[in-house]
Amino acid sequence: MSPDTAEIAITDAPPARAARTPMSRWWTRLRADPTRMAAVRETWRALWISRLLVWVAGAGTVATLGFGPIRGAFDPPGVTRGFGWLGDLLAAPVARWDSAWYLVIAHYGYRPELGSYTSARDAFFPLYPLGLHALSDLGLQAILAGVLFSLAAFALALYCIHRLTTLELAGSGRAGSGDIAGLAVLVTALAPMAFYFSAVYSESLYLALSVGLFLCARRGCWAWAGALGALACATRSSGLVLLLPALMLYLYGPRADRSPDFAPERPPPRSVGDRMHAIRVIGGRLRPRYHLRADVLWLALLPAGLGLYMAYLGLSGGDTLAPLHAQDVWGRHFAGPYFGLWDGIKAAFEGARQLLSAQRAHVYYPIAAGSPFVSAGHNLMLLAFLLAALPLFVLALRVLPLAYGVYAIAALALPLSSPPAAQPLMSLPRFLVVLFPLSMAFAVWLAAHPRARIPALAMSALLMAFFVAQFATWHWVA
Repeated sequence: MSPDTAEIAITDAPPARAARTPMSRWWTRLRADPTRMAAVRETWRALWISRLLVWVAGAGTVATLGFGPIRGAFDPPGVTRGFGWLGDLLAAPVARWDSAWYLVIAHYGYRPELGSYTSARDAFFPLYPLGLHALSDLGLQAILAGVLFSLAAFALALYCIHRLTTLELAGSGRAGSGDIAGLAVLVTALAPMAFYFSAVYSESLYLALSVGLFLCARRGCWAWAGALGALACATRSSGLVLLLPALMLYLYGPRADRSPDFAPERPPPRSVGDRMHAIRVIGGRLRPRYHLRADVLWLALLPAGLGLYMAYLGLSGGDTLAPLHAQDVWGRHFAGPYFGLWDGIKAAFEGARQLLSAQRAHVYYPIAAGSPFVSAGHNLMLLAFLLAALPLFVLALRVLPLAYGVYAIAALALPLSSPPAAQPLMSLPRFLVVLFPLSMAFAVWLAAHPRARIPALAMSALLMAFFVAQFATWHWVA
């Protein structure tokens, strides 16, 4: 090579291959997997359609009807307003009621040393406000940080629901099995209370962590399952319930990491006069299919999230048991296992009598404060949500592994065992919307009944638009 041709030789030489970053390698693997790409596409479609509907319905209602008669309720420092007309309008569908508590905690902390003045904050677990605080430290406005945090968690939750549903049900031989995963994503995103997933609430974070735990447990990634469970326990008190399905999946499966150590035995035929047959059948079904190994110890991480929160409160001068007692501040009392269901039925019955009487002279349910008609309407709506969900609990037990249905039933133990006297089923729709086994079960039913898909999803979307309009105008929803 001469000096005259050196530049030409360098120009003609093939360019050196750029070093591939971990992100580029991850993207390459993602694009090479058609099932993962399908999950990404379905997630993106459900995400933008549902969130567009949330903001159009919520902000449109406020722009048309105003901010509502009780603007500023449960908003002590005015953290959900003061951003100008457009800013307040855009914040309306995402920053109401409990959002103020999360924003206050993210900014000021729990301050347990102040005793009863701040004890109401202890009911809101720390992981979500910690995320808001971290994003705010990067320079984001607090509400914007909350919306971005919630949306990111919701997108991850939808993706994991698609992957988990594909793992459990795709190719199961059911009618429309190829559509079940996409339907599960749409059912979740368009649920009547799904507007909470983009609000400054912890619902989307808890959903992502709980679905992620199931997905990791199904694949046998027990370290990840334990870590996600610990984070879920630091997000909501119901995170402790996840230990039960995690143990069930470990002992009984189904699991993708290894084959069962014991195959399920068929019960022997019953002979005449054999009184021990039922005991042998039950004993065979209760026998774990997998031996305990050292990796089961990862599940001991689940209570760590709650334990660290309690330790922080105790070391900061507060009550270590405050997360367990905080619900007393909000009027909840222990009524017995699931006894809140009976209280909810009674409250709804008296509410129906109040509405049918069309008078205020006599209040049929005097425990509830405020307008007897408003209280009656709330109690009837809450019972309607529970009655609508009951068939989905049964269906989840039938079409999904047992751990899914058991989780859904056990997760309702906390709200139904400690009901507020005035509104026994308070917040029940929010507790139901994060129970993803119900969405998966409903998707199975819709896949088998294709004519019902569009009407069911459209009705659900309309209900979501109605409830977010109420939420944006400071009307209590759930």
